[in-house]
Amino acid sequence: MGNGGQRVRKLEQTADRGCEPGTEHGGNIYKIAAELDVAEGTLIDFSASINPLGISLNVKEAIRKEMDRLVHYPDPDTTKLRQILSLQHNVDPETVICGNGSTELIYLVPRALRPGKILIPFPTFSEYERACTLRSDARVTGFALKKENNFGIHPPEFIDAMQGCDMAFLCNPNNPTGARLSREKVLEIAAGAGKARCMLVVDEAFIDFCPEASVIHDVAENPCLSVLRSMTKFYALPGLRVGYGVFHREVIGRLEQYKEPWTVNNFAQKAAIAALQDNVYAEETFILMKEEKTYLENSFRERGIEFFPSAANYYLLEVGNGGRVVHALRKKGILVRDCSNFEGLGNSFIRVAVKSRKENERLIKGLSEL
Repeated sequence: MGNGGQRVRKLEQTADRGCEPGTEHGGNIYKIAAELDVAEGTLIDFSASINPLGISLNVKEAIRKEMDRLVHYPDPDTTKLRQILSLQHNVDPETVICGNGSTELIYLVPRALRPGKILIPFPTFSEYERACTLRSDARVTGFALKKENNFGIHPPEFIDAMQGCDMAFLCNPNNPTGARLSREKVLEIAAGAGKARCMLVVDEAFIDFCPEASVIHDVAENPCLSVLRSMTKFYALPGLRVGYGVFHREVIGRLEQYKEPWTVNNFAQKAAIAALQDNVYAEETFILMKEEKTYLENSFRERGIEFFPSAANYYLLEVGNGGRVVHALRKKGILVRDCSNFEGLGNSFIRVAVKSRKENERLIKGLSEL
């Protein structure tokens, strides 16, 4: 236990728990539409945190132009995309790996590096634990985040918990809490990881909403630091599945040995390049997020709805009987994320995305009626 009281719990888990088929994520509108016997388009999905601007016009045009090239295999090395990413982040293109969403890389890292003992905070994204426990000899140690600290992390305590571990995962901003660590604090943890010889995997899936906290430029200086990024959230591309990771030169060769070929299709590669170069879309996103997050936070306060500070495009809410709220909103055609299956959260929590004003107003109205 660290000095601040954040407990470290030994889970001693294997694949039995991590691979439960009942693991749920947001965004499954197909299943819920079928259950409600309604058209998918009638539902408002607050369970998946996707940019409400939708796909940019530049991305749509890039996909249209790529139609005739589907007769060719995609570039297995994602050469052009890695070059654009290297310019975007000022990193060596040879240290970048692209994948079928960042989730592919979450599974690739423990498979290739074979850590024996892994530290994972909770609550956080469930796929870290599942990816690690697919190997029967892997052991996962949990690091509990406290509600009274807004689910934040005190670096010295996390560094203390990393001792004796081979790998640690850190989601920044964290999903589902929205808590963000500053770049300085993440680098403090990364330095501790280097001394402990523990691979720190920083998942920056939502960092585009607060880019000043990214440590992607610092990977080259620390062989125990890796960064994963996603094109899903900020660029509204969940259906194309494209993500990437930046790894130290001492590590990336091992990952490439285990990676399957052709996992990033032609559409995904071209769409990602177009999205990364669309500065207007990015500026419009920041403006929209600032306006809608202000609206939601004010609305939550006015109605006495408890929410936690978020640096991302979603909020964790404590609403009493979360299951009842989820069910009642679903009957109104509003989908929110039930957080009861997150380790460290109970039935009283839900997560809601930041969407357009019209949709946000409907969410607030639905919550108010409850």
